[in-house]
Amino acid sequence: MFEYELQRIHAAELIRRADNQRLVRAVREARRQARRAAKDTGEERDKGPGGRFARAA
Repeated sequence: MFEYELQRIHAAELIRRADNQRLVRAVREARRQARRAAKDTGEERDKGPGGRFARAA
């Protein structure tokens, strides 16, 4: 009986991990699509060579 319980716990953990990986993949894809849409509409942030901060004097 103990081995059966361990197997069920392990299977549930694998299912949770797979669900989490699917969610991460979906979020990454949504971010990519948002960046592409912003780039197409010209709403992309200005990313000059100086980066985020102004250059020191």
